[in-house]
Parts: sequence; C-alpha cells; structure tokens
Amino acid sequence: MNFIRVHRPRVASQVSECGGAGTGCGWCRKYLKRYFDESQGRMHSTSGGLDPHAEEAPEISLEEYATSRAAYIRAGHGKPAAGAIPLPDVTTEPTRQPPSDQQSPE
Repeated sequence: MNFIRVHRPRVASQVSECGGAGTGCGWCRKYLKRYFDESQGRMHSTSGGLDPHAEEAPEISLEEYATSRAAYIRAGHGKPAAGAIPLPDVTTEPTRQPPSDQQSPE
C-alpha cells in the first residue's frame, strides 16, 4: 500500500515495479489489483464491481495469506520469485477468524 500511495501508479500493472510484486507465482495479483483499485477510489468486487470476470480478493489475515499462498504454490500453480519469502511449513488451510471488530457469539 505504501508503494501505491507514494508512487501513484497509473495502471495496476505498474505495482510490479515494487520489488517485482505479482511477477513470481502470481497468487497475489488479485490483491494487488484490489489495492490499486481502492487507491483509485474504485470498488473491486465480483458483485457489481469493475470486472465481473475477476476473482475477488477476500479480506484475510497475514497468516491466512501466507498459508493460502503456500497451498497455491505447492499445488503447482506457480513458482516463487528468487529471493521471495520462504513458504511456511503449514500444510493445512487456515481457519477463518471473524474480523477483530466483530464479536463472536458467546
């Protein structure tokens, strides 16, 4: 988000200028597109958003992001870029946690 705020890319693909973001395995591209769209004041959603064919990037925690990325790569869908953060040793999908601003039922 800092890169987008500071450098103000004109198109989503320019976010790749931030350390090659989105050019490795490709798993994060939907998030980068979402962040770019949000920076432009646009909503990015498959339910009435910019691109009805785009895969929506859900709100997830950092742990969920890392685990889901690792599962994507281990399933053979991409290869991390050289020097990328190593995959976590987790082999199961993360459990979804309610957002911190919502209280869970007692």
